[in-house]
Amino acid sequence: MDAPHMPEAGEPAPDFALPDDTGGTRKLHEARGGWLVLYFYPEDDTAGCTTEACQFRDADAAYREIGAQVWGVSKLGTGSKAAFKAKFGLPFTLLADEDHTISKRYGTWVEKNAYGRTSMGVARATFLIDPDGVVARTWPRVKADGHADAVLAAIRELRAKREEQMPAAPA
Repeated sequence: MDAPHMPEAGEPAPDFALPDDTGGTRKLHEARGGWLVLYFYPEDDTAGCTTEACQFRDADAAYREIGAQVWGVSKLGTGSKAAFKAKFGLPFTLLADEDHTISKRYGTWVEKNAYGRTSMGVARATFLIDPDGVVARTWPRVKADGHADAVLAAIRELRAKREEQMPAAPA
């Protein structure tokens, strides 16, 4: 099986429309103008996924302060997303990719091997998308604990670089 292609820094982020935890639809291009953390996680309400989600939750004010949104994507449906969000007080959007279409486009739908059994599933990965809709940074193999802080630090660093490159406003 060929390795899936994950979008890399500098590539346009593949656009999509997915149902969210409220029953509405989120489209990637509608997030343009701000930073977007698009994180893929295996399943709602499991140990590692809960750790990761709660750390993004705990850093939510810092993300909002710098103009960034967080969207989580996994394979379970909108009902599961709504329950997960309510149970842990998650203030950000969760998206349902039940047919794995978006996970495949982002290279996160992969073959997994656990205890000698192979199956397909979502690899934990994160894509930082800049205000222009371009992938600014990727984390292809995420460890849940501490990841939210690492992403936040990356946004701060990249924002500072962008601001340095901006021409000064006329006086």
